[in-house]
Amino acid sequence: MKTLSDVLRTKGTDVFSIRPYDNVHDAMEVMNDKGVGALLVVTDDGVAGILSERDVARKITLSDKVARQTPAAEIMTDRVTCVAPDIHIHEAMQLMTELRVRHLPVVSGKKVLGVVSIGDLVKAIIDDQQFTIEQLQKYISS
Repeated sequence: MKTLSDVLRTKGTDVFSIRPYDNVHDAMEVMNDKGVGALLVVTDDGVAGILSERDVARKITLSDKVARQTPAAEIMTDRVTCVAPDIHIHEAMQLMTELRVRHLPVVSGKKVLGVVSIGDLVKAIIDDQQFTIEQLQKYISS
């Protein structure tokens, strides 16, 4: 069964982040440039939060705040669940479903190894199932 380490090995370990004092507009530009839906908000002490497109839509747009004048720390989700690289993809999917989150930072100690999204996990599960189907077809055919 695949772990988050396996997912990161396939997907890559790029981690895109901002600082708490960076403004939301600049954060959205980074998300747009990198093609991601969330950024980690980091300090020298580690992960302080996560800022997602959903945070921006709900906490900037709906409250009439100005993105260029609002620091990320003001609207980020500050309760971030981080996970170890050795947890299985099904466990991670269950955790994301229960917590209603779309991104999980994968950490070892204080070091961020990568971030997995719900889409990354769905892809990994589909790939696993496809491999199993191919192996069963080969077994049946031989």
